[in-house]
Amino acid sequence: MFVDRKKELAFLNDLLTRERPGPAQLVLLYGRRRVGKTELLIHWAKNSGVDFTYWAAERESPNMQRNSLFARLLNVPEDSAPVHRTWSALWQAVANHFGGKRHVLILDELPYAAEADPAMLSALQHAWDQYFQRSNLVIILCGSHVRVMETLLSRQSPLFGRMTAQWHLEPLPFSSLQEFFPGWNADERVAAYAIVGGIPAYLNWFNPKYSLVENIRKVILASGGMFLAEPVFLLYDEVRELKNYLAVLKAIGTGNHTLSEIGQHAFLPSTAVNAYLSTLQELRLVERRLPVMVRPGERGKSRAGRYHLSDPYFRFYFHFLASFQDDPLTSSEQILERIQQNLRAFVGATAFEELCRQWAIVEGKAGNLPFVPNAVGGHWSRRVQIDVVALNWNSKKILLGECKWGADKIDRQVALDLTGEKTRLALLDLPDMGQGWQVYPVLFGRQGFTDAAQSEIRDLGGFCIHLQELDKVLNGAS
Repeated sequence: MFVDRKKELAFLNDLLTRERPGPAQLVLLYGRRRVGKTELLIHWAKNSGVDFTYWAAERESPNMQRNSLFARLLNVPEDSAPVHRTWSALWQAVANHFGGKRHVLILDELPYAAEADPAMLSALQHAWDQYFQRSNLVIILCGSHVRVMETLLSRQSPLFGRMTAQWHLEPLPFSSLQEFFPGWNADERVAAYAIVGGIPAYLNWFNPKYSLVENIRKVILASGGMFLAEPVFLLYDEVRELKNYLAVLKAIGTGNHTLSEIGQHAFLPSTAVNAYLSTLQELRLVERRLPVMVRPGERGKSRAGRYHLSDPYFRFYFHFLASFQDDPLTSSEQILERIQQNLRAFVGATAFEELCRQWAIVEGKAGNLPFVPNAVGGHWSRRVQIDVVALNWNSKKILLGECKWGADKIDRQVALDLTGEKTRLALLDLPDMGQGWQVYPVLFGRQGFTDAAQSEIRDLGGFCIHLQELDKVLNGAS
């Protein structure tokens, strides 16, 4: 099921009409596994109106890789394709084969080919310089090994300076879940987003005919299913010392966010944890967050950072499932019961807060807030924690938001807590202790608000954002 990807398709279509640096293009497109790179490229190529060839490298010898690639170009069986003993010979044959023809050549899982023969990339560089950059080829290099793919852009790479475009493919936005689950309400879609995020493969594994709970039972917790094996599968090709990386991820997933806490719960020294965290950040599985109210000039040296799992499924897995993987005595129904008991708090602290911050970004860009934010995020200090903060350092205007994913309407006391003590403490973390700053309070509620709560917030120029309104804004209907 192909969903969304409007920006990505526009980017790819633009490649076919560029006149500079020439009609020939050498493009890097990469992203984590399951994010939909192959499906995007094949969908685009099939609808581009241009002849294309798709080839994916496998873990095999360079001779076999070259043979399978050229056979794919010729559209013949591999045992009928000419043999090329080097990548230089192969690229020259490719150039001769296409001549001046317009063609899209997609080379997927490129790290496997580069790993099998490091000369592959330098040979491609020479071929680009000698043949391809004056051709009509659009060559797209694709891969899932994020670190390896990003090194292709570095000065140490043979291809440095040759790329004409690049795109890091991100997960789908929350709005895409409407197409996957048209019969689900906003509550279920937010909860699903908290569990699997916007990874197309995971969303396709879910059955839209089931409820969310049924999907957890029948799909995520299914014996032998892909979900339970997924974290190890994703890490296996990327890291060594797999057990230590899993220990670090589990420590973060169970609520430990500082370097010392992670080391203590993973039973690893801080120096080792630092190295593991650095790699996990490169893989975009972990992110280091800073309080949004840390001044721009101080962010580089701030020690207030906390480490969080940036991949939603990793958050869900290490919060709910990892502890039971090695326990044969725990049944899937027992795990499901624990998930159901704690899912509301998990969704509220992860996806709901993140979507509320997205609301601030979207509405700020649309001009629907009293100011245009130049920073949006969460804030914490020894004094206070604020779920959603949007601010403009120049105009000294700030939005302070509280998120509630509870079963009841938000009452006046929550509004008073936000507009009173929380606002007072938050202002102390601003320059000059918040003197001269204009504050706009916002409540985000799953079940709505009492009249008294709404009156309290709106009298101060703030907003009360019900889940249904949040859903409309993030789905572009506002």
